[in-house]
Amino acid sequence: MKITLRIATLAALLVASPADAALTKVTSFGSNPGGLAMYEYVPAGLASGRPLVLVLHGCTQTAANMENAGWNKLADQHDFAVVYPEQQTANNPVRCFNWAGEYGDTANLVRGQGENQSIMSMIDAAVAAHGSDPTKVYIVGFSAGGAFAAVMLATYPDRFAGGAIMSGLPYRCATSVSAAYNCQSPGVARTAAQWGDLVRTAHAHPGPRPPIQIWHGASDTTVVPANEAELIKQWTNVLGTDDTADETETIGQTTRTAYKAGSVVVVEAFKITGMNHATAIGSNGLSVCPATAGPYFDDKGICSTVRAASFFGLTGGSTGSDAAPPKVAIVSPASGDTVTGQVTIVVAANDDTAMSDVALTIDGADAGADAEAPFQFSWDATAAGPGEHELEATATDAAGNVATATALITVPGDDGSGSGSDEPDGPNTQLPGCSLDASGGGAGTATLAFGLVVLLGRRRSRAGR
Repeated sequence: MKITLRIATLAALLVASPADAALTKVTSFGSNPGGLAMYEYVPAGLASGRPLVLVLHGCTQTAANMENAGWNKLADQHDFAVVYPEQQTANNPVRCFNWAGEYGDTANLVRGQGENQSIMSMIDAAVAAHGSDPTKVYIVGFSAGGAFAAVMLATYPDRFAGGAIMSGLPYRCATSVSAAYNCQSPGVARTAAQWGDLVRTAHAHPGPRPPIQIWHGASDTTVVPANEAELIKQWTNVLGTDDTADETETIGQTTRTAYKAGSVVVVEAFKITGMNHATAIGSNGLSVCPATAGPYFDDKGICSTVRAASFFGLTGGSTGSDAAPPKVAIVSPASGDTVTGQVTIVVAANDDTAMSDVALTIDGADAGADAEAPFQFSWDATAAGPGEHELEATATDAAGNVATATALITVPGDDGSGSGSDEPDGPNTQLPGCSLDASGGGAGTATLAFGLVVLLGRRRSRAGR
């Protein structure tokens, strides 16, 4: 009888159900040494050459449970196939993917063996059946599925274009039952180089490795938040950078950090205040979240599914239709403000799918473009001269839809105002963390919520358009 690793603290009595009619079971997909089941969702009329996404469930869950994440709906919108590997109780009584091996048997952690080979066979079968692009294969996992997503990314870096680890653990954090408990809580600390060496030993890959996105609840009592920090250390080291954030952004209850190799974000991490062991769902104005509430899906005002798809590049440049223009507003300085000296112009812009860039003109003259939020531009207001100046921000989304916002800003003359009066200088306004008028500046009844954004460290410089 096969002895399996049972990680009890990852199995919190979620009622599992068999894959429903939306998914198709693939009964034969090649070599299956791990004894897994394969389900898939393929949009009607899917063209060849489209991406493929693997979605791995957590303990006590099934493939059908992970449909709540909304990947099928995104697949319909953006034309890609979705494969759902499913663990069987014969391998693990609470359906955990065996991310720490099975009582000392580490075959599942070794390239071409056990469950990782079974998942790779699913990928090969889906690519062959649907004509999926083998260079655009992505993997997402929650909990034990997140930990096993790390296994796949470590053992097959040549086969994935990106991955998202949600409430998971580092690769080879443990290879035994007792060590697995320790990894989950209180967590295991290693140096970045030690973590990185574990991944490099899994497969000596000479080429580029896939970028990684990491999600974790700040109140997770099942897989403690310390694991997110260790994941960041592991994957930044593997991807050629350090674990000091190059960008930090506040999005409602969530803190996003990004880590760059050169000018490219290679690791992106999200920590959600007040969230326990769950997949983060909900909308925060950036997009409509396709996820459905349920056990282990927690509405925290941020949609991990859409954010992961955007990180993978799935929501931009697809054959799906996007006729809606982006939303754009000039946040700071606001229309009617009086400013002097060096001013940072901040523009807020978002789109239901993905943004391309924001361009700015000042009095009709090109002031550059920015492709990375928060969209910011430097302006020497004093050099522009006294009087009223018009700022116009043009936001373009990934589908080419355009929206504009304007603001009229006053630069005072020698007497303290732009009109020759003795009014005192107005303040050089700073970026607010509040609501703003969707038409461009100021508070109003139709508002968009944008979180206060702060960049730390090595934020890239911006070239003119």
